[in-house]
Amino acid sequence: MNNQNIDRVLIAGAGPTGMVAARYLAGEGIPVTVIEASEELQKDLRASTFHPPTLEMLDQFGAAQYCIDQGLICPLWQFRDRKQGPIATFDLGLLDDLTPYPYRVQCEQWRLNQYLREQLQSFPHAEIFYGVRSVSVKQTDNKVSLTVADDAGEHVLEGRYLIGSDGASSAVRKSLGIDFEGMTIPEKYLTLSTPFDFQKAMPDLADVAYLSDPDEWIVLLRTRSVWRVLFPTDNESDDEITNLERVQERLQTVIPRSEPYEVVHRTAYRVHERVAADYVSGRVFLAGDAAHINNPLGGMGMNGSIHDAVNLCQKLTALWRDPSIGIDSMQRYNRQRRKVAIETVQAQALRNRQILNETDPGKRQAYYDDLKRIVDDPEKHRQYVLRSSMIQSLKDLEDVA
Repeated sequence: MNNQNIDRVLIAGAGPTGMVAARYLAGEGIPVTVIEASEELQKDLRASTFHPPTLEMLDQFGAAQYCIDQGLICPLWQFRDRKQGPIATFDLGLLDDLTPYPYRVQCEQWRLNQYLREQLQSFPHAEIFYGVRSVSVKQTDNKVSLTVADDAGEHVLEGRYLIGSDGASSAVRKSLGIDFEGMTIPEKYLTLSTPFDFQKAMPDLADVAYLSDPDEWIVLLRTRSVWRVLFPTDNESDDEITNLERVQERLQTVIPRSEPYEVVHRTAYRVHERVAADYVSGRVFLAGDAAHINNPLGGMGMNGSIHDAVNLCQKLTALWRDPSIGIDSMQRYNRQRRKVAIETVQAQALRNRQILNETDPGKRQAYYDDLKRIVDDPEKHRQYVLRSSMIQSLKDLEDVA
């Protein structure tokens, strides 16, 4: 596995960020080596929301139509009160003059990874190694050396550049000594998947719904095969949170039934709001969860990560083809994508959490009244979905030098 040819880009991590980056660069004729710590493509039920501009980016690989074919088109999403019902239903169809995809697509992220992996197999200058984890990074003026480990021991891979997309616990980021600034949210989140059709019990329910409640908010999100239910939890152990009896108790509070819910997946996880102090360190670039993580309320984490990959690879391709523009040109990626992570992704996710978590009756009603005013005003409604769909954040980058 030792690689003496440095004329390639190393990519740590084969999640959506790393795979989009690999596919982009390979399509531009740039050799790539991807390493992934997992033994195989993971088919977990993590992120599943694709926003309109993300679909536009994926369209260049044919992946947008694939996600549509494998997933569910969702033009509407809503805020609800668990007792009162719908408060405001937002319509992405208002953006049909701005995007060919005026909707969300609900499709599990592993399906995108699978599609991109199959495409990469057609490029002789692209390779993926599973069961290989990043250990540490060193760099000089003309190359990056990435120490990796597998069952045979440690090895050194060399390349011109390295993309660190190896997740929230990124070994690449830690090796570079880059601070991961932010906070840990007090509650854990519990995600359950069930084939039970909540829309039969709540006919006015949108495919994506955020349900506020002073005692316990929830999120309901439909995919083609299951509904996903997100609960906040107290600081119990993961075993206590995911205990089947406890899981049934919680689902019965959503829609009481005389029979148990079928649960096909359950997981508990800690949520953080963090952004790396720098996305660029010499010839190494951070992207995706290695650069920023946030709560899932708004579906912006994976989308922002894919936007990172495309933005980064556009600039990296230019630098690869014309090294005379200088490595400092990559600092624009740092400025642009950190701005989005802080001012758009985290800000919107935190606002959604604040609305859902609010217990004061007066403040809750004020939130509701504000949302109703927005959805009832066509221009305010349009501006709101421009922001929540992440189209506006990309427009704003045009002003970042």
